[in-house]
Amino acid sequence: MGHREDLLEGAKRCLLAKGFARTTARDIVKESGTNLASIGYHYGSKGALLAQAYVSLVEAMGDAFEGDGTAGAGAEPGSVERFREVWSNIIGTMREPGSLWHLSMEIVVMGDQLPEVREHLAVAQREAGRGLIPLLMGGREEDVLDETADTLGMFYVTLMTGLIAQWTFDPKSAPSAEQLTEGLRQVIEAATRK
Repeated sequence: MGHREDLLEGAKRCLLAKGFARTTARDIVKESGTNLASIGYHYGSKGALLAQAYVSLVEAMGDAFEGDGTAGAGAEPGSVERFREVWSNIIGTMREPGSLWHLSMEIVVMGDQLPEVREHLAVAQREAGRGLIPLLMGGREEDVLDETADTLGMFYVTLMTGLIAQWTFDPKSAPSAEQLTEGLRQVIEAATRK
């Protein structure tokens, strides 16, 4: 591994241990076995490195969204059953102790104090939506049009952000995939009434 990869891995470990606000450049250097100049050379800034580390952690979580690899295997893409199964898997990642989703809430709450991290992650939201669409609707991520990422993708990102907030705030009252699915059924029913 080179310094770039070492920094990224060190930053991931620091994020999980300390969060965004408490992680210093020196922490990352110590954890990665590199030097301070490497951060600027490879990533431009500590904020850019932390944002990339967070995105990398979330991308690695993608496999968990698919559960045992059969997420929606028996369910039609775009179906209510597929919706329930995929959201059940996503919620499962929120139930884990030390869930990385707490980092998302740190950005929401402390974003003004971490403007560079916030700026990088705001750009990554479109890609997050682009990644959720194939899980729920089928198809390939690379075929998702920007217009679809900006509408359907952002709908899914908004749902996920709300779930993260609820699971972080009060896991006991946070909705299950079954409750979300029933809510979706009610919305569909109301929207299709003649």
